[in-house]
Amino acid sequence: MLTTIIVNYNVRHFLEQCLLSVRNANPDGHIGDVWVVDNASSDDSLQMVRTHFPEVQLIANQQNTGFAVANNQAIRESAIRNPQSKYVLLLNPDTVIAEDTLTKCVAFMEAHPEAGGLGGKMVDGSGAFLPESKRGFTTPWVAFCKTFGLSAIFPKSKLFGRYHLGYLDKNQNHEVDVLAGAFMLLRRSVLDKIGLLDEAFFMYGEDIDLSYRIVQAGYKNYYFADTTIIHYKGESTKKGSLNYVRTFYQAMIIFARKHFQGQQARLFIAMIYGAIWLRAGMTLVGNFFKKSRLPLLDALLMFGGLWLCKTFWANYFYHDPTWFKPAFMQFNAPLYTLVWLAALWFSGGYDEPFNLRRLTRGLLLGTVVISAVYGFLPQEFRPSRAVILLGTAWSLVALTGLRLVFHFFKTGNLSVGSTRLANLAIVGSAAECERVKGLLAKAGVERNLIGRVSPSDDLIGFQISDRRFQISDCLGTVDNLDELASLYHLDEIIFCFKDVTASQTIGWMEQLGSRIEYRTVPEGGETIIGSSSKDSAGELFTTTIRFQIASPMARRNKRLLDLFLAFVFLLLAPLLLFLVEKPGGFLQNLAQVILGKKSWVGYSSPQPTVHSPQSGPTSATLPRVKPGVLNPSHAFPSKQLDEATTQRLDFFYAKDYELRRDLEVVWKGWRELGQ
Repeated sequence: MLTTIIVNYNVRHFLEQCLLSVRNANPDGHIGDVWVVDNASSDDSLQMVRTHFPEVQLIANQQNTGFAVANNQAIRESAIRNPQSKYVLLLNPDTVIAEDTLTKCVAFMEAHPEAGGLGGKMVDGSGAFLPESKRGFTTPWVAFCKTFGLSAIFPKSKLFGRYHLGYLDKNQNHEVDVLAGAFMLLRRSVLDKIGLLDEAFFMYGEDIDLSYRIVQAGYKNYYFADTTIIHYKGESTKKGSLNYVRTFYQAMIIFARKHFQGQQARLFIAMIYGAIWLRAGMTLVGNFFKKSRLPLLDALLMFGGLWLCKTFWANYFYHDPTWFKPAFMQFNAPLYTLVWLAALWFSGGYDEPFNLRRLTRGLLLGTVVISAVYGFLPQEFRPSRAVILLGTAWSLVALTGLRLVFHFFKTGNLSVGSTRLANLAIVGSAAECERVKGLLAKAGVERNLIGRVSPSDDLIGFQISDRRFQISDCLGTVDNLDELASLYHLDEIIFCFKDVTASQTIGWMEQLGSRIEYRTVPEGGETIIGSSSKDSAGELFTTTIRFQIASPMARRNKRLLDLFLAFVFLLLAPLLLFLVEKPGGFLQNLAQVILGKKSWVGYSSPQPTVHSPQSGPTSATLPRVKPGVLNPSHAFPSKQLDEATTQRLDFFYAKDYELRRDLEVVWKGWRELGQ
């Protein structure tokens, strides 16, 4: 009766949990079939589906075809395989549906033959209602209110709040205009009449277009509040990126040109272009201040501190307030500040979580560079060295104090580099809680584990010996979870889906609210999933291998090393051209490394698979790096290495990456820099 279609792109762990929830809502497939269309994911999504969900019909695309094309593939194919299917459910992979979701939705559609489509009540990973669960059509007026914030200021107004229909009760069923593509139940006969998703839309907008065509064909769209699903937003796209702004509003332009004519279309498109520039500007400014807020404050503190140090030393040592020339504040102070900032960035002083050791290392490195440059400056730009040392001491104290203040307001303690262990309770059986405890330990996650909450009246306690996880007897039953959360000041709750239903989990998330962070563990899964905000991507506590080469510091330092080596090779080019095997290739590689198209060291193959000695090769790929002139096997020039050994070298290179590994490969393989 029902065909469920899920389009996946690189969200393997969320897909697994989604499919488990669909399986629980569709035991033995009695409601219908399930299809997954994978848009060329680079993780091991395909292998996971084939291994753990053999009942799922799988379509593996060789490229990312987009949301509309992928869904249409499965809609057409399922009509051939299962002609009895009356309904099609388009479901995002980063969702969890309740056990009664499918039966309730189908029953509603059966009782309302005028319904062409149905959308459900959605909450994010913190239990907060997602307003896009019910939306109005994007007319020029609605777009104006949305773009300029009137819909956010007056969400319940029938005049200004039509984008999210905020004036409609979220707990009541309503006729609405637009269904959200994350959960979109469609009558197949209506699709046969109006056509499938418009493939002109790559991502975003296709749900609005399809909803509009349903209404134009004389059918109704409904918001169905009698079941709730979790939607972990932001998994496939970065909501705060310029690419998101461009893609979303480009979809709106396609919609406007398709469904509006004349002056109305021109007005709508003009407003959309205005919204693009406005949102793009806001995104740029927001991202800039988000990333540069701390460096800007550091720069102010350093610059102001140098002025204080200069003034102090002029009065204390020289007994002359005017001893330092104006050039100090015009040239030296900005130069010292920039050098310290660059050294902090290079040493990881701005990588999260903040670390005082990296801060100190960066400032000392900057001081060494300043001292080295000092001797090369003209005499008029060489004031007292004491000011440099005083500025270093000031910057260390001031920047540390700034981080202490930020940390205190965020966590309530002064332990920078560490946080108060969050109070955690696990809802599940004793055996499942032991398993979750093991997953937390393997993932390196430290929590103050208060205890477990039993899913039933079974109050048998258990002990955990791991010192990082303090736990005593069972705290109580899930029926009293609100009281337990208050009594033990819980910060996080993990629900074990093996013992607790999705309906129970969603109900407690809505009841307890966003003051607590919620995570879930799929039955038999190796990942703990959660999200504390509707505006951020979901979080994973996973036991999969962590690759050092994927860290921001490693990527940044690798790029800086590439540029440094390129500079050295450029200086030595007259000699190297006679020594390397392919001089022409060397010059070409040198140019490509400088332009950022290549790295001096990369993998042995363009897309190497993970080849762990413990797990063997999988379909997952290693973290992406730029194509390498050399690869780890060049560290062994005298040995003939087979393919398996080369793959293992790639694996360990990515897993345990250090700059010295690149230096070792280049030192031993420099004759092949022209390959």
